[in-house]
Amino acid sequence: MFNDKVVLITGGTGSFGRKFASYMLSKYNLRKLIIFSRDEFKQHEMSIELPTSRYPIRYFLGDVRDRERLYRAFNGVDYVVHAAALKHVLAAEYNPFEVVKTNIIGAQNIVEAAIDNGVKKVIALSTDKAVSPVNLYGATKLAMEKIFIAASSYVGTKETRFSVVRYGNVIGSRGSVVPIFIDMYRRGIRELTVTDARMTRFWMTLDESVELVNNSFYLSAGGEVFVPKIPSIKIVDLVKAISDDCTYRVIGARPGEKIHETLISGDESRTAFEYNYNGRELFVLFSQLNFEPRITSKCKKCKRLPEEFTYRSNKNTSWLNIDEMRDTLREFM
Repeated sequence: MFNDKVVLITGGTGSFGRKFASYMLSKYNLRKLIIFSRDEFKQHEMSIELPTSRYPIRYFLGDVRDRERLYRAFNGVDYVVHAAALKHVLAAEYNPFEVVKTNIIGAQNIVEAAIDNGVKKVIALSTDKAVSPVNLYGATKLAMEKIFIAASSYVGTKETRFSVVRYGNVIGSRGSVVPIFIDMYRRGIRELTVTDARMTRFWMTLDESVELVNNSFYLSAGGEVFVPKIPSIKIVDLVKAISDDCTYRVIGARPGEKIHETLISGDESRTAFEYNYNGRELFVLFSQLNFEPRITSKCKKCKRLPEEFTYRSNKNTSWLNIDEMRDTLREFM
């Protein structure tokens, strides 16, 4: 699919973008990989690791808020991963419209630029916070999902397809609690701060998120939300996984923070299926707007989810214990 094609990553200098770029360059013979982001210093840092003299990679300064710049960047592009977003929950609460401009208006700009430039497929990255959102960041991601799913209905005669990947916390990524805990531990702090001792979270590695997005390109037919089956963790177990001599102190939930996270709501389960692709189990959510699911031919072995099924971090059937978390954390310690 990707050999001799042009791939663009918005937010390409972020944790996911850097990992996905390395993955694509190592696995496929790309004609070009475009890193689209607004941070010239991060592009400079990334260009040392992945120089244009060695790889078919180009660094393109721009902001998803800038529609004209996106049109220029998307010219001749075959596939797009939309990873650009403002993600800090508390910052979003204090700066709401700045987040709206990037996460919602930016999403609409992506859609229009992709359709008008003949991009084949676009995969957008979403979050568990988009399900029944209680914070502005989650609300903007929900709006982003709706924009991308609806886009599949008005492409007209164009062949552009839009899908979404929705997943939980990624170990070691920016915004993850892991770097915070590790930094506290390295500074000699053994009483780590926890907002609520009951808290649970979905958990996956950066490599797993990259593989999920890659697989979604192959599965995507337009209008789907792909949700991986991933384990949950207890935040108090994560404290022990950092070190046996660590304890925790409860400081109270922050504005917009949930105790547990949800990846599939009961209402969404009516159009959701279980699916196994290349040995990876995932859920596929089809649009509720009466679009004919184009993925049906690939879903002959899909299993429909039961009525009112919910996929919540505290009701998961798969959990990481302290030793398993510790093994995963080794590369960050």
